Amino acid sequence: MSNADSSALVVFSGGQDSVTCLAWALNRFDRVETIGFHYGQRHEIELKVRAPLRAQIADAFPAWAPRLGPDRIIDLAVLGEMSLSALTSDIDIGMRDDGLPTTFVPGRNLIFLTLAAIVAYQRGLKHVVTGVCETDYSGYPDCRDDTIKALQAALNLGMASRIVLDTPLMWIDKEATWRLAYNLGGDTLVEIIRTESHSCYQGDRTQLYEWGYGCGSCPACELRAVGWRNYSGRPPT
Repeated sequence: MSNADSSALVVFSGGQDSVTCLAWALNRFDRVETIGFHYGQRHEIELKVRAPLRAQIADAFPAWAPRLGPDRIIDLAVLGEMSLSALTSDIDIGMRDDGLPTTFVPGRNLIFLTLAAIVAYQRGLKHVVTGVCETDYSGYPDCRDDTIKALQAALNLGMASRIVLDTPLMWIDKEATWRLAYNLGGDTLVEIIRTESHSCYQGDRTQLYEWGYGCGSCPACELRAVGWRNYSGRPPT
């Protein structure tokens, strides 16, 4: 790959999926930057774990450290102000009448990826990496493969660019996501993700379970716990 082709911007929230995607990108590309978004999320603690995660990964994996470039956090408070969601307002986590979860923030991934593509375009980065997943997700329509493909086409038409939206987790479940982390960085990376990342919708970091910190009962914790249970019950491959 050319230098531009071997570059990426990772949408890095600080959760299990985004840390795995960061490791995937660092293992694959020569130049990797990260971007995060503050949109008034209930679990904004995820923003506080991002810098320590980046530092620990760089320290634990010297071959990756020179590839890890700048990080930036974009203020998207307006998204939280516009959205009626359990992630951005004080409503219960559950299901809506239309079958979507109350944690769905309309257009969130569309906005995240559009802004990430703009940054990548300006920074000369070829790939935008995101942890959206259609196999094991919370029912968000903006995580679907069709959505990502359509958005990629629209972005490249609108910016006369050739940016690639990479979704390494699209067709794997949480067990396979833990296993991918192991294959990328062994037990060291798995332990960093287990103890340092944050996925809980409630923003709870008071209790450390075998699969990581969280409330233990929200959909994000339940998915992560089931994935860990299935992963840890079999020898890694």
